[in-house]
Amino acid sequence: MPAPFRMNWQQLLSPSRLGSRRSSREEPGRSPFHKDHDRIIFSGSFRRLGRKTQVHPLVNNDHIHTRLTHSLEVACVGRSLGMLAGENLKDRLPGWITAADLGVIVQAACLAHDIGNPPFGHAGEYAIRDWFQQAETRGLLQGLSGNERQDLLTFEGNAQGFRVVTQIEYNQFSGGMRLTHATLGAMLKYPWTVEHAGPKGKFSAFQTEKHQLQQTAEHLGLIQTADWCWARHPLVYLVEAADDICYALLDLEDGLEMEILGYQEVAEILESIGGGQPQDFSQLAKASRRRRIAALRGQAMEKMVEAVIAAFVQYQDELLEGRFAQDLIDVCPPAIAQGIRQAKILARDRIFHNQRKAKLEIGAYTTLGTLLETFCEACNARHHQPGALSFKHQRVLALIGENMPEEDWPLYQSYRRALDFIGGMTDNYAVDVAQEMSGQISNLRNS
Repeated sequence: MPAPFRMNWQQLLSPSRLGSRRSSREEPGRSPFHKDHDRIIFSGSFRRLGRKTQVHPLVNNDHIHTRLTHSLEVACVGRSLGMLAGENLKDRLPGWITAADLGVIVQAACLAHDIGNPPFGHAGEYAIRDWFQQAETRGLLQGLSGNERQDLLTFEGNAQGFRVVTQIEYNQFSGGMRLTHATLGAMLKYPWTVEHAGPKGKFSAFQTEKHQLQQTAEHLGLIQTADWCWARHPLVYLVEAADDICYALLDLEDGLEMEILGYQEVAEILESIGGGQPQDFSQLAKASRRRRIAALRGQAMEKMVEAVIAAFVQYQDELLEGRFAQDLIDVCPPAIAQGIRQAKILARDRIFHNQRKAKLEIGAYTTLGTLLETFCEACNARHHQPGALSFKHQRVLALIGENMPEEDWPLYQSYRRALDFIGGMTDNYAVDVAQEMSGQISNLRNS
């Protein structure tokens, strides 16, 4: 039998940039991948994650994670995973790549992994999908292709994130952030378009970014498995593992902080993953439960990082051949894999179904419904009634600013611009704008 096609690290770690013809030269103290890291950190889209929901919407407790703190923590774990992978695989990597380079590629991809999430986290994604399902019954999607309709009916934060970094930030619609292909590959969790999204609706590129996806995949030598569908970059699995490690454990910490969970049930899961209590843990007997949980979580994370790297090295051939069809956590030792499953089950049953969280998520549907109705109705009117817009619709579209859709654009393109504007809002700003558009302007009168 012929040898299976393999991806190779020489291509997979390419420092060339999407949307730029100039070579990505290394500067003293800053590699091309450090530049990726810095471009993401300094972007407006990344900054706004500080006011976007991770799990609990609109909380006043400063200890609860936002999308920003979550992304920073995932990036820290991802950097460790990348550097350890580089150390273990140094004989297989190109001579110009160091373990630190691999670490910062994964770190940068982790920083950007949630950059496309709309207000209110996953509840926001579902609210957008539901609104477009209702809009379809009202004829607001007429004239769109099948895949364009599915893009809107299956709004996906991963695909919006790819749009943010390749189109919206910095060099608008000319490469975006112009990140290296290596970093883009590592953040493409689902390197395919909506027709391959499956029952869970997961994909990483809208129709507007399908050619950026193709260019990235071909440049990196990703294995193509179907039209507009490629095998994952191996480093995606490290980004995904870093995300799993953080949200599985830190969701529990937030649940404890919100007094949804008890100390003992969280501690037991962390101890099962970490192999018991850390050395000298008894000295923390009089410490706050927050400090004790942090000590247990630190040991659990260390054990998980070690296990993930062992799995990444063990399954290297399958990863490079595009044959690995699991998460790295799934093939870790039973104590690790089972501990993560228990953490996710506890979060699902007790945190995600918490009554306060449910009420706020219902409010998120109302807020986003108001915004989508207002902006998409204006886009639809501009498309079907060019030159005859009402005063209201003119004022609505003017709020989008320089990215306001043009009269002669296809309707799908106009809806995308409206979603860029709404999706980029913080939770608080979305609530404020929706309330003002609903006529609640008493605060304005008093300002």
